[in-house]
Amino acid sequence: MLQKKIEAALHSLNPHVLDVSNESHLHSRGQETHYKVVIVTPLFSELNKVKRQQAVYAALKDCMPYALALHCYTPDEWAQTQQAPVSPQCMGGSLHDLKTAD
Repeated sequence: MLQKKIEAALHSLNPHVLDVSNESHLHSRGQETHYKVVIVTPLFSELNKVKRQQAVYAALKDCMPYALALHCYTPDEWAQTQQAPVSPQCMGGSLHDLKTAD
């Protein structure tokens, strides 16, 4: 459900490519908390990395997930790479992983 909201919100940036991946299963159980977004739009052509991310955050103001990995490209940059980096394995723990003492 949150994934659909994120996708709908990011369509306001007129993306040529938009891939929203729910990566919550890598970090938490049963919660929609971690997402990866790959977005390609000509709107990023005049923006540096920080301004691109700020534009995404502004678009997501009503549906921001707990954790968001952003990969923001112009069409020319995307033509050269054609893929975003693979997400790293989660190094943190989860409250679900804590064991109580017997």
